[in-house]
Amino acid sequence: MSSHALMSVAPHQSVTLDEGSAAGAQRRVGVPVLVSLLQSVVRWRWVILSIVAALLLAGGIVTLLMTPQYTATARLEISRERQNVTNVDTLESPQAGQDVEFYKTQYSLLEARSLAERVSRSLRLATNDEFFAAHGIEPEGNAARLTPVERQAREDRAIKLLLDHISIDPIATSSLVDVSYTSASPIWASRITNEWCEQFIAAGIDRRFASTAYARRVLTTGLADLARRLEVSERAAVNFANRNDIVALGRVRGADGKTEIERTLASSDLDALNTALAAATAERISAESRASSGSDSGTSAEALTNTTIAGLRQRRAEAASEMAKLSVQFEPNYPTVRALREQITALDASIAREVSRVGSSRTAQYQELVAREQDLRSRVDESKGRFGRQQSASIQYNILQREADTNRQLYDSLLQRSKQISVSDVGATNVAVVDLANPPKAPSSPRLLLNLAIALFAGIGLSAIAVFALEQIDEGLREPGDVSRLLGVPLLGSIPKQQTDDKNLTVTLEDAKSELSEAYLSVRSSLAFSSDHGVPRTLMVTSSRAGEGKSTTAAALAIVLGRTGKRVLLIDGDMRSPSVDSIMDCSNAEGLSNFLAGQDDWRGLVQDVGFRNISIMASGPMPPSAAELLSSDRMSRLVQELRETFDHVVIDAPPILGLADAPLLTKAVEGCVFVIEAEGVAVRGLRAALGRLEMVHAHVIGVVLTKLSHRQAGYGYGYGYDYGYGSDKDN
Repeated sequence: MSSHALMSVAPHQSVTLDEGSAAGAQRRVGVPVLVSLLQSVVRWRWVILSIVAALLLAGGIVTLLMTPQYTATARLEISRERQNVTNVDTLESPQAGQDVEFYKTQYSLLEARSLAERVSRSLRLATNDEFFAAHGIEPEGNAARLTPVERQAREDRAIKLLLDHISIDPIATSSLVDVSYTSASPIWASRITNEWCEQFIAAGIDRRFASTAYARRVLTTGLADLARRLEVSERAAVNFANRNDIVALGRVRGADGKTEIERTLASSDLDALNTALAAATAERISAESRASSGSDSGTSAEALTNTTIAGLRQRRAEAASEMAKLSVQFEPNYPTVRALREQITALDASIAREVSRVGSSRTAQYQELVAREQDLRSRVDESKGRFGRQQSASIQYNILQREADTNRQLYDSLLQRSKQISVSDVGATNVAVVDLANPPKAPSSPRLLLNLAIALFAGIGLSAIAVFALEQIDEGLREPGDVSRLLGVPLLGSIPKQQTDDKNLTVTLEDAKSELSEAYLSVRSSLAFSSDHGVPRTLMVTSSRAGEGKSTTAAALAIVLGRTGKRVLLIDGDMRSPSVDSIMDCSNAEGLSNFLAGQDDWRGLVQDVGFRNISIMASGPMPPSAAELLSSDRMSRLVQELRETFDHVVIDAPPILGLADAPLLTKAVEGCVFVIEAEGVAVRGLRAALGRLEMVHAHVIGVVLTKLSHRQAGYGYGYGYDYGYGSDKDN
């Protein structure tokens, strides 16, 4: 088939291989992330190990050179509510400590610069050289003779050291917090930690006193003003009461705190006179009733209850009883009877006189009661008039009294609040020291294992960054799937990395069971599908630069094709740096350069090297200008003549970049096989080489990826079945 026919088939074949390459690219994308990462780690393992080892060594050296640091820790309890010993409310709201920000505020106060200033002043750190020495600092000036500027500079430096070395660590889900300080001196560490806690408590107390200072000043001024107003209002009420003869006998405080007069002297007098008048009236009515009931009757109540009358009547009854007894025995004129009769008559006269006297006294008593009633009634009328006048005056008096009461309430309230503020801060603080800081016995840093662990993680992180950067910088093809994905050219096969010299290479290729032979047999199988007549009859093997394995590939393809019974001619087309002669162990005295220079008998230039069905045409003597020889049409005529004798002609062409030889050779062959070394030339260089071939309309059949290690070909490409790709030896 003519070259034009082959070129017409090439587009269709290229589409077929591109579809296969797309599938390969899809498989490449499907590689698990962990496998891809592992491949990167193995690829750059020495870089990773070097970085990690360097950082571990640096971490160990730095740890050994560091000054031991000691950390002293004290524990505080910060309560939400402060205990109140006096049971008196402060100016703060009861919910002031319940806010979500309460503890964050306390932690911020523990790290405040103002607290560091208090500690520095309390311990006089600005003039203490031992404090600065504990932090590895040589302060300015002499502590005994400091200028104001030097003192301020040392003070600022001491405060900065305190803030840099203090640590506040809250304990989760509790009201406890650890206060720690670190320095080279365990004594200073514990001393500063304890002083920090004490000054924090003192600062809280000072803030509470400062918060009530303004309130106390306002209350003091208000109390003085209210005292004057109260005095004026009370004096006005008293003067008004005196002028209006208002004498209060009882005062009570109402529910609203106002003073109420329970009774005055006028109301009390009126009440007493009214009561006496009522009693006198009742007595007068009773006396009048007794007087009108018969003053001479002896049966009145007074007569019946009079003891004298009762005694006289008792004696008369006894005398009458005695006379009745004697009258039975004696005559009426009997002396004893007559004497008893006279006694009875005398007793009757006495009784009549007593009854008459009682009646006279009842009348006199009645008249007396009438006079008393009239006197009391006149007094009551007089008292009513005086009480009425006081009632009219009490309206103004109550106004004055309410003003005095209001001033008194305000004064009492402010006075009470003033005293409460004075004693409210007597309550215990809400911060308590649970554990004091003791001088630590062992240094807290440096810790060798921790520093080594940090160095290890830092090394791993730096290694990851370095590997990522190297992966981005390294643009070489790393695995077979990258060929079609990055270059858009079909992959013919992948060749494992081998450690063989030129003398043993042919032996290895002759062994059909060797991994190298099997790999090139796979390339030959791919070439069989590159055209409609199978393996192209004339092809050249080239690469972007020297040392990528193109000569080995050309020799291997010739040997593999020869094993199939085809007559194969291997031509060393690299007249600048020939290598086929050393690989196939033949002479380079005569060859291609002789024919191109004008010798017409090419058969005399062909050598039989002992391989089955394989002949060699060496490059021959090195010409002054190989490109000029290849520019003539003698190379195309040679290939046409060779096709009549040999089934396949394989040309080992020079590299593409920097030379014009390979593009000139493309017009003499059906297609070219492009050899790429794994992790070799950058992708942009490979694209430039393929671009040069495209410019001369060369038919690139595909790519052979050489020097592929096991870590690159071990996943997902089908080249690992019992090939022994585990060798990492270079070809």
